[in-house]
Amino acid sequence: MPDVAHLTFSPESKALFRAVHQHFQEVIVPLWLGPGWNPQLALPYEALDGEHQPLPPQRYRAMACARQLYVFSQLIGDPAAPFAAERAAALFRSLQRHFHDAEHGGWFYSIDAQAAPLDRRKDLYTHAFIIFACAHYWDKVREPLVESVLNAALEVVSQRFASADRLYEASLEQDWSPLGSGPLQNPLMHLAEAFLATLAVREDAQVQADLLGLCEAMQDNFIEPDQGLMLEKPLGAVDNWFEPGHQFEWFFLLQSSALLRGSPLHASLERAFAYTEQQGVAPHSGAVVAMLTLPPTQPPLDATQRIWAQAEYLRALTLRPHSQEALQRQLLALKTHFLHDRGWNECLDASGAVSRRDMPSTTPYHLLTCYHGLAQYFA
Repeated sequence: MPDVAHLTFSPESKALFRAVHQHFQEVIVPLWLGPGWNPQLALPYEALDGEHQPLPPQRYRAMACARQLYVFSQLIGDPAAPFAAERAAALFRSLQRHFHDAEHGGWFYSIDAQAAPLDRRKDLYTHAFIIFACAHYWDKVREPLVESVLNAALEVVSQRFASADRLYEASLEQDWSPLGSGPLQNPLMHLAEAFLATLAVREDAQVQADLLGLCEAMQDNFIEPDQGLMLEKPLGAVDNWFEPGHQFEWFFLLQSSALLRGSPLHASLERAFAYTEQQGVAPHSGAVVAMLTLPPTQPPLDATQRIWAQAEYLRALTLRPHSQEALQRQLLALKTHFLHDRGWNECLDASGAVSRRDMPSTTPYHLLTCYHGLAQYFA
């Protein structure tokens, strides 16, 4: 990790960070207190349009509820956010009331606009975020009920999703019968993130063992050996690809963890960093492309610039030596191209034009984790 004690930050970089953080507090958070909140269901709408109107609700996802629980739990204790404890408590209750499967255990993927179960499948991505959110929320409130939900989610993942190769199924039926999904990179990354969040708030030998086993299995099954790239599907899968945003996200998780730093998986992601920048980040604009083939011998599979990938690259740069110039460039790019006085641009196309104007309720999670990384960098 860079020795930030010996870094001298430019006034421009500090001012940029203050500006984007203030934007989060004064523009983004209020969106989900007011127009983004459905008081009848006590859930966030899936997305707002550019005029702050909820998109017609087709569904509500447990994962979106959990991500917002994380955001508001992180604001508990902030004098500028006296509403945070009440909103976090409401989100925690809604997670249980609307999404918990009382018959089979675990949590449904989604409910419909009338709060009836919609997609009843059991999704690892969803369960990872429930663990992640409950660990952070329990750290703030230390309520036994919150820890019991955290424990239940960890148990479900261990008993239902885990396979003999230390990986986990991406999706199962409501009754836990197999769907043949196999393991996929993105849910597994967020499971690693959830395990790290749990270990940050309590000692847990089983979670630590599961995390180490998962990282060993990722190294064996998902790392492309030539460059050290993290693939989206297991090695040998047809039509595989890699995503620069996920490369940077994995790098931050591994580099920031004393437990995982120095592991073979960490070494792979560290080795792949420069290659990912070269192939996946535009040198002048700092735009992070969405999807690349392996090897990237043709145009990107998807050249869309997504705000979450920009945030993950920026966060990763806080843990890179000699990154001050790039970090300032990326901060400016985020502020200039993605943030505006009514919210944010979710996606830009390859030319930099706005291609998606709706604002999903899940995006503030990415921005807040990025800003936490920046706050530690500038501290």
